[in-house]
Amino acid sequence: MRKNILVLGATGFIGTNLCAKLKKEGHFVVGADIKKNDFDYTPAHEYYYGDLSDKRFMDRCFSVYQFDEIYQLAADMGGAGYIFTGDNDANIMSNSSAININLCTLLANINYKGKVFYSSSACIYPEHAQTDYNNTGLSEHDAYPANPDSNYGWEKLFSERLYMAYAKNYGLDVRIARFHNIFGEYSTYKGGKEKAPAAMCRKVAEATSEVEVWGSGKQTRSFLYIDECLEGIERLMNSDFKHPINIGSSELISINDLAKMVIEISGKDLTIKNVHSNAIGVLGRNSDNTLIEQKLGWKPTKPLKDGMVKLYSWVEKQIQNAT
Repeated sequence: MRKNILVLGATGFIGTNLCAKLKKEGHFVVGADIKKNDFDYTPAHEYYYGDLSDKRFMDRCFSVYQFDEIYQLAADMGGAGYIFTGDNDANIMSNSSAININLCTLLANINYKGKVFYSSSACIYPEHAQTDYNNTGLSEHDAYPANPDSNYGWEKLFSERLYMAYAKNYGLDVRIARFHNIFGEYSTYKGGKEKAPAAMCRKVAEATSEVEVWGSGKQTRSFLYIDECLEGIERLMNSDFKHPINIGSSELISINDLAKMVIEISGKDLTIKNVHSNAIGVLGRNSDNTLIEQKLGWKPTKPLKDGMVKLYSWVEKQIQNAT
């Protein structure tokens, strides 16, 4: 069935790829975001550009069409160099909270009956559960007692509870996913807000002798390729499961080994230089996929390297085209 769909945060990395998938499936897709993306790629049928933390702009997004589904991906966010320095905490918390409060308030006022997807993050998980490099996986019940390692995580946890409160009190039909380090094409790869996979691809593509890795490089993460993330979102939206759920990979890798993987993909002869940084986040973060397998009958299966090959090729091409 053809649906009218609104994607908030539509020109971000996940939003861009989600709009393309939904349009390809035959839906009518409207995107909203604060600006166009950096890649001149706008796959939705229509776009509204403005600040979603401004209630008047949020209202405008609902002034023309009635939507069957809403995907809320908009947030003030970035990679470790943006989130963990502490320099951006006030903007991260206030801007993102305002977007979610505006949306929930509006949907309650119009008695919205469609489905609402909210993109949360693995950053909501407590710091004390992520002190082991060999993290065996964060399951959904590990979220409490709460103690995220960043204000970005605190805002995401607050907004999870906001959506669940509106579901309880106003009948919103909400789905919540906790993303674990999603990566792929059309992601930010330079400028300070890039995440580790894209940043590593850029560093290797530009390097002639060595690649800098923040911290000891022993810190570990799991990374999920965008196509599998989108499949997880679709399965969640088509389900009746209404509690927060992980969408992530359980393939754990150290940041040094991620660098080695990208160097191997590039075919270059490079060395790794570990440099001191306070912006490395927790020591180990991994996704426990037990719940999504039980409730949705699905979990990610593709190896990390397959996605990194695609991402490196794309980042390398962006760099070549810019020179």
